[in-house]
Amino acid sequence: MTLTSHDISRLDFAKGGGLLPAIVQHADTGAVLMLGFMNADALRATLDRRRVVFFSRSKQRLWEKGETSGNHLDLADVRADCDADTLLITARPQGPVCHTGTQTCFGDEPVAAAERLAFLVTLERLIEQRFAERPDGSYTARLFAQGPKRIAQKVGEEGLEVALAAVAEESDKVVAEAADLLFHLLVLLKSRDIPLAGVVAELKARHAAKR
Repeated sequence: MTLTSHDISRLDFAKGGGLLPAIVQHADTGAVLMLGFMNADALRATLDRRRVVFFSRSKQRLWEKGETSGNHLDLADVRADCDADTLLITARPQGPVCHTGTQTCFGDEPVAAAERLAFLVTLERLIEQRFAERPDGSYTARLFAQGPKRIAQKVGEEGLEVALAAVAEESDKVVAEAADLLFHLLVLLKSRDIPLAGVVAELKARHAAKR
């Protein structure tokens, strides 16, 4: 359940001497970004500011992530575990999370299989940005300007090129053509205001129905 400031009093801060461990996860990719600690004031500040605020055990004060570097963690959601003594924070980082310069405090290499596919979400957000801003010189913006019929035509062309490559080309060519197809499919979905998550939900529903 998503936490609000009204839920703070029901959390078990006493078990950890006034602090709760707070696991921070990327709201889009699912990557585990870091582990910090929060007291009640830090959690309240996080909810109020919509940026992740910890209690620094070394400084003995509240510490907003990125207050020096500018690499803030913009809050998406806060949840507590079943024992109400651990927090799961989902956030969107504004720059590298670790002080060493890596994207997470556990390095840059994706840990889970889902993280390796999560760039599709990043790409979807970039396509949404191109749709909204229509910057000059952008191929994606030009596609949107040409309209749904042209985008649909491109998806058909790219699908055919994938099929032909699968029959007659080496694997790296198939990969390249498949990448083109996925990109144009995402553009098509945006042109119809259909999120990629809707397609995933349909696949999950079909899978569940076959059990």
